[in-house]
Amino acid sequence: MLDPKLMDEPARMAALERYEVLDTPGEASFDRITDLVRSILDVPISAVSLVDADRQWFKSIAGLDARQTARDIAFCAHTISQRGPMVVTDAREDARFRDNPLVTGDPNIRSYAGIPLETPDGYNIGSLCAIDTVPRQFNPGQIAILQSLAALVVEQLELRRIAERDHLTGALTRRAFLGEMNRAIALFERHQRPASLLLFDIDHFKRINDSHGHPVGDQVIHGIARLCTGLRRPSDSLGRLGGEEFGILLPETCREDAARAAQRFCEAIAATEISGAPPLRATASFGVAELRADWPTSESWLAVADMALYEAKRSGRNRIAVARHDASHAA
Repeated sequence: MLDPKLMDEPARMAALERYEVLDTPGEASFDRITDLVRSILDVPISAVSLVDADRQWFKSIAGLDARQTARDIAFCAHTISQRGPMVVTDAREDARFRDNPLVTGDPNIRSYAGIPLETPDGYNIGSLCAIDTVPRQFNPGQIAILQSLAALVVEQLELRRIAERDHLTGALTRRAFLGEMNRAIALFERHQRPASLLLFDIDHFKRINDSHGHPVGDQVIHGIARLCTGLRRPSDSLGRLGGEEFGILLPETCREDAARAAQRFCEAIAATEISGAPPLRATASFGVAELRADWPTSESWLAVADMALYEAKRSGRNRIAVARHDASHAA
């Protein structure tokens, strides 16, 4: 009987994108799982492989120096087309893989066991796999262990997704927002795709807390975050970076368009009455920085935007400042 979710590629890709994990740095929780697979199954290579539109990308890979491969040569691209384990005992004897460059050349794959990474809503977004360079059988006990560890990978992805949202505002946490910035940097380095960062904080926020109390301060933070969420494009990311400081990541956006967007956000915040007891108005100051090769890390890019934000505050607040192309940074 056909399984429609195994054939719905747009929905599968949407399920993968919800995790916002592609092109993020390595994480110990996933590396521990691939290390366990190598140790328990006695294989030289193990990977947490996520199957993107045209590539497989490794969230974790142990025993091989690679970050991704083309999807059309990926064993894991076959694994996601089924519900159960996929086992290849000798790739040179398997018509699907005997001419595969990963078999005929490095890393000389001969045997493979992969478990689909099935999301709670039933989509296979990748696999946890064990790879050997010699033909071999994987016994039922080993497959059962691999299945348990694959379930743990999905659990870690779910926990990671939940932990990436700030409880007060619903915005991305600082960690998650830096992950989005790292993805934008990877796209810039690989395909020269532009991106810009808006960094802002609420003006005189300490005065609001001191005058009205922290619950009212929380109402202001929540109200401004909700306003910015409504104003941003679907492709933009809003993050709470700490206290009253926020970031908005604008993909496919150059410096001039980012400055115009920052001005719209700035004016909208100043014009909005935030409901509460009592209702309040607040303003925010913005720093704008387009991504450039001169600041190729999230920390250096943030530092440049922070310099522009400082200039906006020094110049009187409730305004924007744009980082110069020749700006230096401290990171």
